Amino acid sequence: MKLTMRLGVRSYDIILKRGVLSRVGQLTNLSRRVLVVSDEGVPQAYRDAILAQCGQGVSVVLPQGEGSKSIACFERLLNTMLEHDFTREDAVLALGGGVVGDLAGFAAACYMRGIAFINCPTTTLSQIDSSIGGKTAINLEGAKNTVGAFHQPCLVAIDPDTLDTLPPRHFANGLAEAIKAGVIADPDLFELFEKGDIKADIEEIICRSLVVKKNVVEKDERENNLRAMLNFGHTLGHAIESISGLGKLYHGECVALGMLPMTESPSVRRRLRTVYKMLGLPARIRYDGEALYEFIRHDKKMGAGGAITVVKAAKLGEVRLEKIPLEDLKTIIGEGIR
Repeated sequence: MKLTMRLGVRSYDIILKRGVLSRVGQLTNLSRRVLVVSDEGVPQAYRDAILAQCGQGVSVVLPQGEGSKSIACFERLLNTMLEHDFTREDAVLALGGGVVGDLAGFAAACYMRGIAFINCPTTTLSQIDSSIGGKTAINLEGAKNTVGAFHQPCLVAIDPDTLDTLPPRHFANGLAEAIKAGVIADPDLFELFEKGDIKADIEEIICRSLVVKKNVVEKDERENNLRAMLNFGHTLGHAIESISGLGKLYHGECVALGMLPMTESPSVRRRLRTVYKMLGLPARIRYDGEALYEFIRHDKKMGAGGAITVVKAAKLGEVRLEKIPLEDLKTIIGEGIR
């Protein structure tokens, strides 16, 4: 299956096909220096499959987890490319989950003011959401995605077979972004979680989620307005992730929690919690409300005058952007999560 992200000169193909990892070199140029970035959670067989297709592959394996989205790891990638004489004609390839994709994409965006970026996501989270759209970033002082850039990949190759090696919690973690896509734009996708066999439907779930994001990004590549709807659940989710200590709760788990207070319909909230329970996602947590509020104060979506834009869902398939005074978040923080 092929989708195309249509962004003019920055357009690229998204290939969703079992076994595609072994033929990435047929889809894009790997006969150059290619920095293959992965982490310790990625099976060696996947790295071998990619490196076997590279003319001059250089592998960097990072520690697994959110801690690798750091300035130190970013610097390591840049130094590695410099040491191996990478030029503007060379490329960075991300092989792994969202952490690897965000970090590798940011390194590609910055090295020599931007070189080619190839994304080969291997987790549900990255296949469903983070591998497309061009957002790249690292964390700073515990705050999520504070330093980053827009840098579109030249190819995204998604091999659902790689999901077979994921632990159950990692598999469920990424599905939160598909639930989000269903809530904001595709009620039929949401109903797949209520009625279907998730593993049997995984290719449809991935494809429908990507279509939702693709349609939004094509209209608003740099998040000037419409693309902000993709942040549903993320304002509170990023704050929960930060106060829990990056890595204690996974990103998708935090987004799942963050969607609940922003869902205005009690019946949809109940349906969300039912789906969360079925998948093993958290539906309630204990948290320090003041700490959550302080992290949100530093959110990159904070506007002038102490207002912040949040995404609210009135019902399935109907969301809106709402600018609210920061003080109003104190009430929202107290609802829907505990």
